[in-house]
Amino acid sequence: MPYLQLDTPFSHTPAQKQNLARRFGEIFAAQMGASPHRITVAIRELGEGSVWRCTDDAPYPAALLMLDIRKGRPPEQRAELARLLIEACKEILGYEDHQVNAEFTQHTGDEMYHTLYGGLSEDWQAGEPDRLTERG
Repeated sequence: MPYLQLDTPFSHTPAQKQNLARRFGEIFAAQMGASPHRITVAIRELGEGSVWRCTDDAPYPAALLMLDIRKGRPPEQRAELARLLIEACKEILGYEDHQVNAEFTQHTGDEMYHTLYGGLSEDWQAGEPDRLTERG
């Protein structure tokens, strides 16, 4: 945890996906005060016709970014994170504003297990040190 998942009907090169994963890790680590070693990114290309944004008229192809994180961060911090991650999708994958939204699922620390952190995570608290840097 965190687990950042982009469901998309669009195809992207492995280099684009690796670049996006790297950028997501950089953004998340900087914005949320976490080590990049905690972050997992999935880019799921579900194929043409698989993800749709509904409108008053015909739905159109769009992507959705799901962000599974530890709960406790303020809404403003989460909003800025989402904005920056969507900007990365626009920059790296060529998405437009209307083509990608972000949603959060927040978990307590004990719903996440990290081998490098010695097991179950603790609940997030403001100003917490990142203990992975102590372990390597």
